Amino acid sequence: MLLSTDVWVGALIRRAETGGAYATVVRKGDARGGAVIVKAYDTATRTARLFTEATGMDGEPVWIQPVASDSESELDAYVERQRRYDPDLWVVEIEDREGRHFLTEKVEG
Repeated sequence: MLLSTDVWVGALIRRAETGGAYATVVRKGDARGGAVIVKAYDTATRTARLFTEATGMDGEPVWIQPVASDSESELDAYVERQRRYDPDLWVVEIEDREGRHFLTEKVEG
């Protein structure tokens, strides 16, 4: 990320809230360079998806879904494993009636 993580997360939360969603930081990591996992919860269908930043085939950053499931318990287990591995990890949860993630960067899947 070109911005510090805390600034980027703040902008994501503002975009979500401006769009009518509820967004919160569940876990704060390193303010300058922590990785981010975004959990988008669809309140209409009661399903969730995770997004994390990766490097695409072209070498450019892209957001991917690291877990091919919408089961919240499976997603939470993945987040917990990542949190134990990376103490600088940020976790942002967005609750939206359309399940939007509000990422403006390239997203696959």
